[in-house]
Amino acid sequence: MAEETVQKKSTDASNEQGIENPVYEELVSSSGNQDTELSSQNHSEKKLDILLDLNLTVSVELGRTTMMIKDILELGRGSIIEFDKLVSDPVDILVNGKKMAEGEVVVVDKHFGIRVTSLIDPSERLKGLRK
Repeated sequence: MAEETVQKKSTDASNEQGIENPVYEELVSSSGNQDTELSSQNHSEKKLDILLDLNLTVSVELGRTTMMIKDILELGRGSIIEFDKLVSDPVDILVNGKKMAEGEVVVVDKHFGIRVTSLIDPSERLKGLRK
């Protein structure tokens, strides 16, 4: 840690008599408030580290539709359900049920994946958390 020397003179009545007071040197950290800021920052990072280990559910929504109960009961193998989105529309990426991003479906080694194409504005994400 860098230190600088600050000279400090004593001020008392003996100066009036022509006697020069001794000069004392005081060591002062050149970082000043930085030590406090670093300590606060480290504390915040430790709090954030706790959150980084949480598991969240990430899901993808291809689309939505509404169906009458009688139509749902008639579903069988080979039935097709039509959604409100087109094939070219982006899918919604949900984190714990809240929309956080949009993306497009890709295939990675015989598995489905999602390429993120846009993120929801942070202020919109916060509105969703408050509900």
